[in-house]
Amino acid sequence: MTDRPVPERPEVKPVQKSRLRVALDSDLFYTFRRSPVAVVSALVVAILVLSAVFAPLIATSNPFDPASLNLMNGFTPPMQPNAFTGDTFWLGTDDQGRDVFSTILYGMRISLFVGVAAVLFAMILGITLGLISGYVGGWTETIIMRTADVQLTFPSILVAMLIFGIAKGVTPVEYRDQMAIWVLILAIGLSDWVQFARVVRGATLVEKSKEYVEAARLIGRTPYAIMLRHILPNVLSPVLVIATISLALAIIAEATLSFLGVGAPPTQPSLGTLIRIGQGFLFSGEWWILLFPAMTLLALALSVNLLGDWLRDALNPRLR
Repeated sequence: MTDRPVPERPEVKPVQKSRLRVALDSDLFYTFRRSPVAVVSALVVAILVLSAVFAPLIATSNPFDPASLNLMNGFTPPMQPNAFTGDTFWLGTDDQGRDVFSTILYGMRISLFVGVAAVLFAMILGITLGLISGYVGGWTETIIMRTADVQLTFPSILVAMLIFGIAKGVTPVEYRDQMAIWVLILAIGLSDWVQFARVVRGATLVEKSKEYVEAARLIGRTPYAIMLRHILPNVLSPVLVIATISLALAIIAEATLSFLGVGAPPTQPSLGTLIRIGQGFLFSGEWWILLFPAMTLLALALSVNLLGDWLRDALNPRLR
């Protein structure tokens, strides 16, 4: 018998999935699809955020442009023609004749901008201080953590009001309205950094004793490189959860400060400012000026908070 050559099998190359396909096949997205609350919350957040981003295209007019205002349209009820001009507005108008729907869209832009910027500032500051205190230790850790403990004894809204008052006091009078939004971001961010620092410090204490950190030290890595390249990526999961929940709290804090009159200026009103304006007309019968901005704020804060709760449970390995 003669040996027949065995035919070579063609080499099968593994199919490389795109990043989108990998994300869609992940456990996190599977958990998201199985949670109706998370899906509805994400849909509401997406609609509100997109409406705020594209407010100039969606709004019927710029409500903060004095040239577009008509005082004769003031106090027009929702979906009812005005007695003088005959104009109809979906959500009615306020005392200055501004379309409430348009004011909500523009006011939501301010609220979202302040909330996102304040959370980013608090996250960067908290992660930095948490990494340093957890990795360096010693007196550095003691000073940072005792400062955090002292700040936790005060309500965050009072801390934000104190910081806002001090920062506004040192700002020149002619620049106060221009800098009010940035001062508000600074105040909310400095009042919320503690939770990021405490979580990152605890995670850093766990990670710095592991073998990969010891190996990085042996090959001559600097502490700065070890903290950024090795420890930081492994402590970001809880930080993302805290950031999502803190976003809802930052939006509420901004609305609270603006409602109290120490937040966004009247020239750049946020949802809190609109609620404060509507509260003055609630008992005179113009209920829509307060109701619709308040419902928008409630829907936005609640949806972001529910997303944060889902993300916390999805990233918790004990619940899988």
